[in-house]
Amino acid sequence: MSAPHQPSGDTTTVEAENDLPDADQAGEDAVVEPVDPTSLESGADGDSGVAVSDEESDDEDDEDDEGGGDLLVREGDVAGDYLERLLDILDVDGDIDLDVEGDRASVAIVGGQLNDLVGRDGAVLDALQELTRLAVAQSTGVRSRLMLDIGGYRAKRRADLSALAGEAARRVAQSRQPERLSPMNPFERKVVHDVITAVSGVRSESEGEEPNRRVVILPDA
Repeated sequence: MSAPHQPSGDTTTVEAENDLPDADQAGEDAVVEPVDPTSLESGADGDSGVAVSDEESDDEDDEDDEGGGDLLVREGDVAGDYLERLLDILDVDGDIDLDVEGDRASVAIVGGQLNDLVGRDGAVLDALQELTRLAVAQSTGVRSRLMLDIGGYRAKRRADLSALAGEAARRVAQSRQPERLSPMNPFERKVVHDVITAVSGVRSESEGEEPNRRVVILPDA
């Protein structure tokens, strides 16, 4: 489904501290650092350490199962209406594409001058996603985990981070030395954790608190 309106993506990438892959062109490289195991918690499922509330743990939850696909479709419809009104107010052209990906609604604004709606390092996009989730929750009465993309920013970021994480994982598998990546937001950390789980001989955990929370890639024991 599409509705008129859209932006163009920001290509800002995550900073990693020394030797990160070329795919993360705007970032610094990942760096090998001594890792204190007590400072870590599992990034894939948040099973230990300081309690945190972010999409890493959200993505492992089975909450809000009621309504299934119908609820997700409704979330997308509500989000689409909300974003159409917002684009009208801002006088920004773009198309709104609605979809369901796995256990969450997915909404994308495409086809226009949308850089301002993405912002530096996706900051405006993240804020708009939270506002859209609130609008959806107010309408449905259910907490929303809807994902918003604007101008393909998240799609490109996912591709860049997947390449970066895969490269770092291979280095760790060979060197048997842990590497810390630069601080990332929940969406970015989740992408990295997903990549690491597919690479044998390594695992990933998260350390620190927002906004400096980061992924650490470690060799399997």
